[in-house]
Amino acid sequence: MGTLAKIRRLHLREGVPIKEIERRTGLARNTIKAWLRKDQMVEPTYPARAVVSKLSGYTDTLVTWLKANAYRGKRERRTILSMHDELVSLGYKGSYGRVAAFARRWRKEQAASAGKAAFVPLKFAPGEAFQFDWSTEYAWVGGLRRRLEVAHTKLCASRAFWLVAYPSQSHEMLFDAHARAFAAFGGVPQRGIYDNMKTAVDKVGLGKKRVINARFEAMTGHYLFEPEFCNVASGWEKGIVEKNVRDRRTSIWHKVQRQRWDSLESLNGWLGEQCRMAWGELNHPDWPAMKVADVLQDEQTRLMPNPKPFDGYVEVLARVSSTSLVHLQRNRYSVPTEHAHEVVSLRLYPDRLEVVAENARVASHVRSFERSQTFYDWRHYVRLIERKPGALRNGAPFETLPEPLKQLQSILLRHEGGDRVMAQVLAAVPVHGLEAVLVAAELALEAGKPSGEHVLNVLARLKSPAEVMALEAASTPLKLAVEPQANVQRYDRLRGPCGEAQP
Repeated sequence: MGTLAKIRRLHLREGVPIKEIERRTGLARNTIKAWLRKDQMVEPTYPARAVVSKLSGYTDTLVTWLKANAYRGKRERRTILSMHDELVSLGYKGSYGRVAAFARRWRKEQAASAGKAAFVPLKFAPGEAFQFDWSTEYAWVGGLRRRLEVAHTKLCASRAFWLVAYPSQSHEMLFDAHARAFAAFGGVPQRGIYDNMKTAVDKVGLGKKRVINARFEAMTGHYLFEPEFCNVASGWEKGIVEKNVRDRRTSIWHKVQRQRWDSLESLNGWLGEQCRMAWGELNHPDWPAMKVADVLQDEQTRLMPNPKPFDGYVEVLARVSSTSLVHLQRNRYSVPTEHAHEVVSLRLYPDRLEVVAENARVASHVRSFERSQTFYDWRHYVRLIERKPGALRNGAPFETLPEPLKQLQSILLRHEGGDRVMAQVLAAVPVHGLEAVLVAAELALEAGKPSGEHVLNVLARLKSPAEVMALEAASTPLKLAVEPQANVQRYDRLRGPCGEAQP
């Protein structure tokens, strides 16, 4: 445009001939004449330069493959190298680099066109809705760098959020995340907005039709909120929590990665403190003069009352092995031996595992997400040891015995029949309780020569008088004519004056 304006000024205003203009600008005479013939100053246009390469005849095919590849899952996507090999089989003679460059250029154009989409701003009333999403993060927990799934729950009106880290995104983790978030917010909103996660949606139908998971629907019925699901691949419909995932990585989670955590409980406790601190520091986007905590205080009056936490366990069936173990997620947990070879129910919670048989809880373990681990409770094998005392010497469950019982066992097993005596001591645990047996074992060890009879005798003496009086007297048809009297002076009268017994 600058050259065109210069030419028009030289010829039309200063009267410079076309030949002189040609000499000054270096342009062709015909080009100068063509520009001067136009009535208006219009920028000249030129046809696009057609670049013909070895890939030109295959671009449509390659674009079709790239579009189909964009809708596949990450594990099912084809690589550019495989596309190049297939193009070669179709007759392509060019290099792999040209195909890769075309794919990069096409993806950049698609990303740029997608980024230009327009959206309608949303506004939510206090207590109306919350949004939920997961994010994958990494942290050092228990001495190892672990992959964690972080649950993000955010109120749409006040922008208050809550973070909880879990080992996975299973049902029990999802239910626990809701219970913790509602407890922190002080109530339950009327709606919950989700994407189409598998723990909530069993099948995605046309439009907004969804087949909701039965356990997830039970949870929504417990808290009385209505679930709402976004359209497929439309994360912007819950943009509040999507932005929260990005913001919390830069404001909170980068601090997590710098520290070492003993357990998930300590990490989640710290995350809760950071969330509450952020409420008091962040300005609300709609009311910059107010903090998130101030708006939350007003929204809490509009929330539904928070009921008791939903019993969000996942129940699976398992068969107890001959060694009284149940298998779950590549780990093994002990069960009382009387349930060997039976089918029991396992109730999975985020932090524990409960074993239920005949509608009664028979065992409970701390849940582990490691692999190839075995967790014993030696009390589950006490009844079997009464019949097989010889297994005490090398029994794997009894490696976890309390220290006083371990010391007593090491002393008793040195003598013949000591394993049977130790089995009698362990059999007293279900009757008297573990604490009483430990006290009796410690007293017997302090005496210097512990024995099974000594421990059982101490247990009898440790019984409270109330327990002794509570025992019912044995019923018998016989009646004494003269009730016996506790009179120790009768013994002294039977002895002579010299202390010898009278005949």
